[in-house]
Amino acid sequence: MYGANLDFMDPELLLERFRPLMRREYDELVELGWFEDEPIELLRGMLVTMTPQGGDHSDVGAWLAHRFAAALPIEQFDVRSHSPFAATDDSEPEPDVQVSRKPKPRGSHPTTALLIVEVSRSSLRKDRKIKLPIYAENGVPEYWIVDLVKRVVEIYTQPEGETYVRVEHVDITGTLRPMLLPDIAIPMAELPWDDTTS
Repeated sequence: MYGANLDFMDPELLLERFRPLMRREYDELVELGWFEDEPIELLRGMLVTMTPQGGDHSDVGAWLAHRFAAALPIEQFDVRSHSPFAATDDSEPEPDVQVSRKPKPRGSHPTTALLIVEVSRSSLRKDRKIKLPIYAENGVPEYWIVDLVKRVVEIYTQPEGETYVRVEHVDITGTLRPMLLPDIAIPMAELPWDDTTS
């Protein structure tokens, strides 16, 4: 009978019964062909649907990836866009941009990064509340959230536990200077912001 016993819907009971998917298991399923053409990522043991990208989201992410790739020696640095990052045992996000040092084992996902960038419009809450602790726990030294609405980049540095000690905001008049990539300076005004939403 419908509604007779809905105890299984109680959030506390759901948490008790929740069995997280580990990153190793997730990778094995991917290798077996599961999740093909599904825009998902593994966050804290759960399969999370990735937010569809608007035009400005993809433009800004691609522009930053190209900017880093053009400025950094390919034999020393690896620049990836929308690729898996083996962050923790239960999380494998796919950040908009990641910059890491070479080499890494062939056939594996990067486990460390110098810089992670997430471009955000509707995903801002997820990038702050879920992904930030994951990147901090991994020890990613610098994490950027590009807020497309406010045209501000939130820069998080000094990871400690599941948070970052230092937070800086760079607005449209400022310049982005990655902490561990000192030869790069990106004026905020040069990013391909969507003029139709300003």
